[in-house]
Amino acid sequence: MDIDFRCQCPISSALDIIGDKWTLLIIRDMLFDHKKTFKDFSTSVESIASNILASRLKLLEEAGIIRKDKLDGNLKSNIYSLTDKGLDLLPVIAELTLWSDAHVRELNPNMTKVDYQYIKNNKNKFLDGVLQSYQKSIIKHQ
Repeated sequence: MDIDFRCQCPISSALDIIGDKWTLLIIRDMLFDHKKTFKDFSTSVESIASNILASRLKLLEEAGIIRKDKLDGNLKSNIYSLTDKGLDLLPVIAELTLWSDAHVRELNPNMTKVDYQYIKNNKNKFLDGVLQSYQKSIIKHQ
């Protein structure tokens, strides 16, 4: 893997891998929408370009955040799943969501409205539920 790290700072180094505007959205789609294939990701509402999607999936695979396998009965299509390293990003995504709800909503009043208070008050239960749901979705394709 040949990632060009800008410096020795842990935050900067993490952002060199997951800090672009697409990577956490791919991981979000995997965790919450159970997207698994290139085609699944390309249908996201944010409309990621196919060349950028391919590049991000490759980087995530090289960084050990996702793994790529073949779909059962379809050797042409790849199926992507999160590794433990990728699953460990769930709390980061949850905290970023809560921060955005508290501080960005005033700039974007059209943001999706969800019961974020439930997530704040039941964070561990919420995270466990997302992980269990994701893991069940992966088992279906093994």
